[in-house]
Amino acid sequence: MAEVIAGVQIPDTELVRAATSLVRKVADDTLFHHSRRVFLWGSLKAAARGLEVDPELAYVGGLFHDLGLTRFYASKDLRFEIDGAEAARTFLLEHGRSEEEARTVWLAIALHTTPEVPMHLAPEVAAVALGVKTDVLGIGLDELTEQQRAEVVAAHPRPDFKNRILRAFYDGMAHRPNTTYGTMNDDVLAHFDPTFRRTDFVELIKGSAWPE
Repeated sequence: MAEVIAGVQIPDTELVRAATSLVRKVADDTLFHHSRRVFLWGSLKAAARGLEVDPELAYVGGLFHDLGLTRFYASKDLRFEIDGAEAARTFLLEHGRSEEEARTVWLAIALHTTPEVPMHLAPEVAAVALGVKTDVLGIGLDELTEQQRAEVVAAHPRPDFKNRILRAFYDGMAHRPNTTYGTMNDDVLAHFDPTFRRTDFVELIKGSAWPE
């Protein structure tokens, strides 16, 4: 019997079960429950906007979006978003999804920390971004009913989530600080490490190889 949370049906498919099993093994409780909430919030908000979302693709996008923060998938020199995007692409292709579908989820994960752009792409890309903004930043909480919020959090609790997700971000990026340039991720490194120096875009322009 399919699992239903706050009116959202978790797809009862082999692909979804495999995705859940994989993420459950490599992510701690904070990241796992966060990722499931991202799928649920994103599904609710996408439906309210009339977006037709492929539930399997949205599920993998939500479940894999932070895999790049885990030691199993974190690279040494890529943005953590790209690590997760690559993992999702490989997973989907191995489970029979098309290159185009895998690319859609790749974009959803790679761009989930990029403001505005996801809302102009495929519905699955928008759904992941909507879910992330809701769970991490609390944006648009008033678009959800009290019952929806209560049911999702009951299924996937968020104890001390604000502090724990910030620590997860830092732990997943501290060894590759240069990858945070151009994103809000450098705010996380600056918060935990007073010696961290952000790359300054203006300095890059002024110090470029052009002679003028």
